[in-house]
Amino acid sequence: MNIKPIKNNKDYKKALARIEKIWDVKGNAQINDELEILSVLIEKYEEEHYTILPPDPIEAIKFRMEQMGLEKKDLAEIIGANRSSEVLHGKRGLTLKMIRDLHSALKIPIDSLVGL
Repeated sequence: MNIKPIKNNKDYKKALARIEKIWDVKGNAQINDELEILSVLIEKYEEEHYTILPPDPIEAIKFRMEQMGLEKKDLAEIIGANRSSEVLHGKRGLTLKMIRDLHSALKIPIDSLVGL
């Protein structure tokens, strides 16, 4: 096991390739340790170089509605008929009450609804 810090994209790709190669190895403590260490190093590198921004609040609502098989009328029951159309078309921002109601009804994380 010859593990080094991941300092650049070349090191990152090598670490990913190594993980892919050893992923299915079972019953080898040394390989399992290597896999665990590489996973931590890759995660750290990705956090620093591949930041994933939270979704747009409206996109988060649409995505969750799609996951749950909901339609606009279902959203209207949660935040109000006139408001739901305006919110989905970006003509109205979410109020604190809407954010609470959407979080409670659709289980969308508050951070996603606030747009942090």
